[in-house]
Amino acid sequence: MSERRIYLDRGVGEDRGVVTLDGRPERLILRRYDDDPRLVLGARAVARVASLEPALGAAFLDLGSGAEAILPFRPDARPVRGQALEVEIRGEPRRGKLAVARALGEGEGAPRLLTAAPDIAEELRALAGDTRVIVGAAAREMADEAEADALEAFHPMPGGGTLAVEPTRALTAIDVDLGERKGGDAKRVTRQGNLTAIGMAARLLRLKGLGGIVVIDLVGRGHDGNALMAAARAAFAPDNPGVAIGPVGRFGTMEISLPRRTRPLAEQLCRADGEPSDRSLAQRLVRLLQAEATAQPGARLGATCAPGVAAAAAPLAAMLAEIIGARFTIGGDPACDRERLTVGAP
Repeated sequence: MSERRIYLDRGVGEDRGVVTLDGRPERLILRRYDDDPRLVLGARAVARVASLEPALGAAFLDLGSGAEAILPFRPDARPVRGQALEVEIRGEPRRGKLAVARALGEGEGAPRLLTAAPDIAEELRALAGDTRVIVGAAAREMADEAEADALEAFHPMPGGGTLAVEPTRALTAIDVDLGERKGGDAKRVTRQGNLTAIGMAARLLRLKGLGGIVVIDLVGRGHDGNALMAAARAAFAPDNPGVAIGPVGRFGTMEISLPRRTRPLAEQLCRADGEPSDRSLAQRLVRLLQAEATAQPGARLGATCAPGVAAAAAPLAAMLAEIIGARFTIGGDPACDRERLTVGAP
């Protein structure tokens, strides 16, 4: 029977919640102090209809202070331009895409946040029941592991082989490669490898926050379609409602449609070119400083990093000083590689 555990790392400038499935990260929830609370999954707000696109069946909403969302509507439930609506965020914004909202009813007054999204601790319990929340050093270690895992493209499979998860603009492609997987009966090994891959794919897609069309390129020929379909239904059950699974096609691929709810982790943590953002590197630097301050109580510390990372770390440094005291400096060195973070005696 599968076992889920939950971890909560309350950090400087960000909180990270992790759900694990049989010891491996399954979900990573990331909230930063400067995230717009109106655009977080589950937030409720008063919005004003800014414009309509009847051909698309969509209304563009003004949530106030520059925040926007899109509201799909049916022909018999078309809103009116300028109308105030109470809405709930059902899909967070993605790169190049607005947040998606659903209407709850008529609204009153100016656009504004009514109810913030559930706190990470509440969200974790909703995902894993009454499991004890693990905090402290173990939670930080697990959050670091989940973050690294979420950004990897290639993932080793138990028993041998690799699963590659590669998002594109149109869909997410998943390639199953059994490599040098051992076994006397090739058909049995292939069948077991595909079943394992489907379970891994479901976990990794949840971890990475990926939705939309997913195509899994299975290995071998003559697939047991019923067994693979049953495995997929079980593996993707936690993503319901909204999951659609197609049968294995003539080319050995399985297509799955998953609801898009949260912003992909790669977009939260990385620049458009896939490299870690200055903000993400600044968060790592602050965690290193906090760990070193715990290991050396009272000692003065110095951190060196690239100038862009130092600039991103400036507001975080003020928060960190409230925890460990103003006994550290952060210096930007133009000759420093972006991902090189050095912490030690000044």
